[in-house]
Amino acid sequence: MSKDAKNVPALRFKGYSDAWEKRKVSDYLCESRIPGSNGLKAKKLTVKLWGKGVVPKNETYSGSIKTKYYVRSANQLIYGKLDFLHAAFGIVPQSLDGWESTIDSPAFDVNTSIGNAAFLLALFLKPNFYLREGIRANGSRKAKRIHEDTFLSMSISAPQRKEQNQIAMVLDKTEFLIAATQHKIDALEQAKKALLQRLFDQSWRFKGYSDPWEKRKLGDILNYEQPTPYIVRSENYQNSFPTPVLTAGKSLLLGYTNETNGIKSASKSSPVIIFDDFTTSSHLIDFPFKIKSSAMKILSPSNNDSDIYFSFGLLSSINYVSKNHERHWISQFSNFRVQVPSVHEQACVSRVLLNVTDLIAATQSRLSSLELLKKALLQDLFI
Repeated sequence: MSKDAKNVPALRFKGYSDAWEKRKVSDYLCESRIPGSNGLKAKKLTVKLWGKGVVPKNETYSGSIKTKYYVRSANQLIYGKLDFLHAAFGIVPQSLDGWESTIDSPAFDVNTSIGNAAFLLALFLKPNFYLREGIRANGSRKAKRIHEDTFLSMSISAPQRKEQNQIAMVLDKTEFLIAATQHKIDALEQAKKALLQRLFDQSWRFKGYSDPWEKRKLGDILNYEQPTPYIVRSENYQNSFPTPVLTAGKSLLLGYTNETNGIKSASKSSPVIIFDDFTTSSHLIDFPFKIKSSAMKILSPSNNDSDIYFSFGLLSSINYVSKNHERHWISQFSNFRVQVPSVHEQACVSRVLLNVTDLIAATQSRLSSLELLKKALLQDLFI
């Protein structure tokens, strides 16, 4: 083991102090080339970019009988030659044991006497590895590849196997927590969606409430006015779906988006605005979004007969697809007829929506903290 004191990470486990040893990738990996079937018969797998895993390959057309495939085994390390610079590295999962890929996605058996597959994968996914080594790709401008011999000749620094195991275990537990937290967010989002549907189609009612909801115009319960925006950057967004967003105050921000939870850029030409009043909301029910000022309106209750949080849920439960130009939409909005219960039942609905929203926000905050922890670990546990 090298005694170079500089060749050590910032964060070490107790009991480890030796410098990491610089070795070739070929010391840890050996290419596997077990002949498989062809493009017509093979159960094909593919390596996703940015370390997103190894998954079945979806094809829109049948492969060629002339294309040769190779069998891949569980726990082999695999990468995409054409997407080395896009961090196309992964480990073949048990569920894809025996699936196949071409030589453009070579697979390698790990020398488990000195190397841990999960540790090596984390090392290969570090930008200071794939960006530094990716410049060695050769081939035409549109088809530059990192071939197996080039990959195996690359140099890496790694500790003893026991320390690799501990690093891999910590990263694995962090990944598990991140995945579990994301799963919880997804489940809560589905619960919120179900609540919006069931509470507003009245298939679910609170105990003690049975009176029919009153049909009223939205313009009778919500006033609207043009907010004051400020420009954040120049980009253009396609407008299609109006989406309500709860602001920091007792008001709603209504605008057009092309997705319920965000905007996709169409081009970088015209100014885009964002409204500061809802970006710091403690009760932000939907994600803030950027949109043209002509499509934005601030909505607030016209009297004390409407709860603003209930109104948000009401607007979120409506399908707002409109084929008319945005300047005509506000008048259509005002005349839109909806069913509204008593203000007391509205308050019950609001509390449920706010509780779910706060739980989603808290879980998203936990997810952000875990992702920051993972980033710090990847930085400090490696050289």
